[in-house]
Amino acid sequence: MPTPAEPVRIAVERYVSPEWAAQEADRLWPRVWQLASTTDHLSKAGDFYEYICGKLSVLIVRTQCGDLRAYQNVCLHRGNELCSGSGTDLQEIRCSYHRWCWDLDGKLKEVPSRRAFGVLDEDEFGLIPVLVDTWGSLVFINLDLHAEPLIDFLSPIVEETKWLRPEEYATQAVVTIALPCNWKSGIDAFSETYHVQGIHRQMLASTDDVNGPQIAWDRHGKLNQPYGIVSPRLRDGASDQEMWDSFCATQGERVGKPSPPGPIPAREPEESVRDLIVRLIRLRGQESDLDFSDFSDGQIIDLHQYNCFPNISPVFLIESLAVVRTRPGSTPDDCLIDLFFLKRIALDAPRSQPLDVVLDAESADVGAVFNQDIANLRKVQRGMHQPGFTHLSLSPIEETRICQLHRNLDRWLSPASDD
Repeated sequence: MPTPAEPVRIAVERYVSPEWAAQEADRLWPRVWQLASTTDHLSKAGDFYEYICGKLSVLIVRTQCGDLRAYQNVCLHRGNELCSGSGTDLQEIRCSYHRWCWDLDGKLKEVPSRRAFGVLDEDEFGLIPVLVDTWGSLVFINLDLHAEPLIDFLSPIVEETKWLRPEEYATQAVVTIALPCNWKSGIDAFSETYHVQGIHRQMLASTDDVNGPQIAWDRHGKLNQPYGIVSPRLRDGASDQEMWDSFCATQGERVGKPSPPGPIPAREPEESVRDLIVRLIRLRGQESDLDFSDFSDGQIIDLHQYNCFPNISPVFLIESLAVVRTRPGSTPDDCLIDLFFLKRIALDAPRSQPLDVVLDAESADVGAVFNQDIANLRKVQRGMHQPGFTHLSLSPIEETRICQLHRNLDRWLSPASDD
């Protein structure tokens, strides 16, 4: 790979400026496909879920016919919010203020003292629709009714991940943490592996953080992260025991190992640590009635990460899926980071309602690696406000997926994107 001529410079105003945040609120979030929820939150008729992004609020419901519908979360009488949070057994959508009411298909159903309003056209007063679609277990929304279909927006990721069978991942929990940083800083931390050497050093003995193939498509990106391979950053390499200790320290649940890991389990003749890990993951899959026989060893052990513009990073392992989402907060210096935790289950296995949890950034425990990311993100924004810091200097190789985010932001925030 040729050496780039110079770093890519990104003005810091994009991360700290209220004017820039206002452009995003006006031109990005009302027009782009966004991950809102999961099908496990909306599995039965009458289930509902409110998705919030900045000042935008979208109500998603499962109708009596089993369809997903989404609406701008506003009463067409006086602008009151219709529903908040999530729940089940919703039979109708009734405003608590003056009790105007709609059915789950968004059709006006009842207006108290209706004669006092004169003629009310039911078509005119239907709830304002929002596009809704799914990819695997993930539910997306778009307030722009003229937007391209979700499958086209996500291309080529939908095609790329078919082998992973994303519909088999069931949501266990969604954890939300408020952080004192811009939403882009949050997703940037999951768009490069350059920081592994800094805040995840325990991974280096079992992770090749340098040579993992990256792809930057027109809109989205991809990383394949090899495990069971020593990082080239460790000049003296690592012993088999150090590799095993490193893997268990960061991903021990994949091989059923508590902490501390202890000695390497007995290996078959000529079996490497990487081969051992693959075998143990396959065995654990069998214990959960999961058949991994169609997957290669590399597909079994490695991480398969995607960056979907603008604000999510699905991180696939063969037995689990973690999706990182960041959302803008009330100021450019605040955001919400949402961690979706899913696990692969047999197609005929029962699914349960996910657990939604809000945690404090200081006390949140979401695993060693995520904990380190969150601790570091709490320090990023303050540095960006120092008067001598005028721009980010990005590696077009190591941080290509962050560069790609900003190229796409330029497109979406440009007035020409209206055409």
